[in-house]
Amino acid sequence: MAVALRCETGRGRPYAARLRADARRLMALVGLAECELSIVIADDKFVRALNREFRGKDRPTDVLSFSQLEEAPTEHASPEPAPAGSPLAPAPGTALGDVVISVDTASRQARRLALAPAARMRTLLVHGLLHLLGYDHERSPAEARRMFARERELAAALRRAGDPRVARRTRPAAPARSKK
Repeated sequence: MAVALRCETGRGRPYAARLRADARRLMALVGLAECELSIVIADDKFVRALNREFRGKDRPTDVLSFSQLEEAPTEHASPEPAPAGSPLAPAPGTALGDVVISVDTASRQARRLALAPAARMRTLLVHGLLHLLGYDHERSPAEARRMFARERELAAALRRAGDPRVARRTRPAAPARSKK
């Protein structure tokens, strides 16, 4: 699995390694471990320029997603039900697209929500990936409920997967010895 990560601001460097590891775990969780993902950690100025150019909104935002799946080959089997309007499942090796996270906005949101910035960035990564896969909370209230439920589920799974105490607890028990 390929996860390319680029920091457009020095403020993103402390989060880069952990976010890359989270992305790899996340892609495995959704059954896309053989696909490619690009992540950019940027500042508000960089994200504002992208938001203005591609969405016509002249303000920074927390995360932007640029899907490459519209023209990607797909397979028929899917690890989960496909969201409305999305491919069934990207073929192995497919570039999913780009997730651009504003470290500035994520940090402000983390302070407001009493979270660690890394935890907020993890949630934004999940949110961005779901957008790449066709989820869209702006489509309808039902789609928003569906997307945010899936986001909470995946964020919780990532927290568990990244916690070494949980990883130790979830290992299979040794087979029972038979008494002779």
